[in-house]
Amino acid sequence: MSLIQHIKNITAASIQEVYGLDLSPEAITVNQTKPEFEGNYTIVLFSLIKQLKRSPEQAGQELGTAIIKSHSDLFTGFNVIKGFLNLEIGDRYFLEFLKKSFNDPKIGQQPPTGKKVMVEYSSPNTNKPIHLGHLRNNFLGWSIAAILEANGGEVMKTCIVNDRGIHICKSMIAWKLYGNGATPESTGMKGDHFVGKYYVQCENRIREEAAGILEKVQEGNFEAINEKDKQKLVELLELRGAIVGDSDKEIEKRKKIEDDVKEIVRSNTPIMKQAQEMLVAWEQEDPEVRALWKMMNGWVYDGFEVTYKTIGSDFDKTYYESETYLPGKRFVDAGVQEDVFFKKEDGSTWIDLTDQGLDEKLVLRKDGTSVYITQDLGLAQQKFEEFPYDQSIYVIADEQNYHMKVLQLILKKTNKPYADGIFHLSYGMVELPGGRMKSREGNVVDADEMVDEMNAIAARHTSESGKVKDFEAEELNQLYQTIGLGALKFFLLRVDPKKRMIFNPEESIDFHGFTGPFIQYTHARIKSILRRESPAENQFEATPLLKLEKELLLMLEQYPVVLKQAADEYNPSVIAIYCFNVAKTYNSFYTEHSVLNAESEEKKQLRLMICQLTANVIKHSMGLLGIRVPEKM
Repeated sequence: MSLIQHIKNITAASIQEVYGLDLSPEAITVNQTKPEFEGNYTIVLFSLIKQLKRSPEQAGQELGTAIIKSHSDLFTGFNVIKGFLNLEIGDRYFLEFLKKSFNDPKIGQQPPTGKKVMVEYSSPNTNKPIHLGHLRNNFLGWSIAAILEANGGEVMKTCIVNDRGIHICKSMIAWKLYGNGATPESTGMKGDHFVGKYYVQCENRIREEAAGILEKVQEGNFEAINEKDKQKLVELLELRGAIVGDSDKEIEKRKKIEDDVKEIVRSNTPIMKQAQEMLVAWEQEDPEVRALWKMMNGWVYDGFEVTYKTIGSDFDKTYYESETYLPGKRFVDAGVQEDVFFKKEDGSTWIDLTDQGLDEKLVLRKDGTSVYITQDLGLAQQKFEEFPYDQSIYVIADEQNYHMKVLQLILKKTNKPYADGIFHLSYGMVELPGGRMKSREGNVVDADEMVDEMNAIAARHTSESGKVKDFEAEELNQLYQTIGLGALKFFLLRVDPKKRMIFNPEESIDFHGFTGPFIQYTHARIKSILRRESPAENQFEATPLLKLEKELLLMLEQYPVVLKQAADEYNPSVIAIYCFNVAKTYNSFYTEHSVLNAESEEKKQLRLMICQLTANVIKHSMGLLGIRVPEKM
């Protein structure tokens, strides 16, 4: 049991004793005491005043007296400041905690709970390489899985590869038109980069063709547009012409109409029509199209494997959309029979979600081809059959908030037993100082290039420090990779997932800032001390704790609570911030107090134990972020 929970239980028992009031410990708020006040932990009284029928000062004095009287072995004093009861914890508690925990490399790890959790992350498309946005997704998903496992969950890490659809058909048609038989081997390109090049080439061609068609459409020439889309365009252009004002609302409406017009024009470009025809042929299992698809996806998978190995991302099972879209279609067919879905006159299949405040949602196109939600429905069913989970976590960017809401609503309407277990871990997009990345325009930051850049920056910063002259070449190269990748992961995980963020490579590698390398350096500093002398196994006698010794031990004791908070909130940044504060507090302690030249042998053993415990907590917590910590640097 954590100290905070113990204090809550003691406070509830004291309230029962003094006031005869039966109050749940969870109704009591306990925080770490603010630095400007005396004490270690603070009981917040404001929410209790009405029930206790006392002023904050009177309640604080009465409770403080009762708590000290009944637990003099734990508390040494208290003070009351307005509505806050500040408690002083005796040294004995922290010394016992240190003796028990200093040599535990898995401190904070919880026993199995029996809860089964599936975490889906990464979810790349096979038309482009993994980019910076995917990195935040991968690091977040992997870390959440590790955190939940450390809290006792049985976790399965999964990935769904979006290996079919119009996106891959764009790469395929561009390769057929412009590739001239080139391969990754013949060009010396990594497979995913090679295929991604043709996706961008197709998009460029679509833009060129669309510009010419749009110009004609604006003049009233619709010969390149199919009949159905022609009618839509006429209606949209009439609507746009009817908007004459310049208010923000009218400007927004006009822009929305213009975007819709552009999308219709895009879908009617010659190369886009060829890609759409290829998608239909793929679903009809055309041998030539399937062979091309298999070959190009194989190139991409080879590239992905290299990237995943480099960044330390792994999965217990990988699913493929090409294998889940058919179960999804069967899911929809069953829903039609049960009147959950309905067909429109053109043959397309929909679900009506207007009773949930949404709209109608397409689940099968008129030509029978599936959409994203189709395969997601089939996959959700398949996952549950293979791993009957209590919770299924989808790590997907906040752009898909609506999609995920629709998915869960459909599962509920079809009475699936796993519907309530669906949880969307929505995260904000990663942007660069220059703005947002766009895959269509090919201005995304490639993950491989980003990792290489981080390693180069790490090499430059480390060399400038002048502390690695005794490293062998291979050892130094490994250190650069550890620091570079650690800096990248920490920077992307230190921000609350819900927030959008701007990534700055140079800022992420700062040995004195809120960064991974600062924490890595702190761990290496501790290990350099412990290489010279380890804590003795014999137990030291009680010794008065100095302020920074006690402050650091108090923080280290909180680690299991932090670990639980990170799991409850699905938020690795809780651990990142905590680990940084531990490293910062340790450095203050180290600057103030000598370890190996302590004022007494007893103090030296105490501080060696504190060093060992701090190193273990840093290594374990950074490990949950997927970050290695070096023994020396």
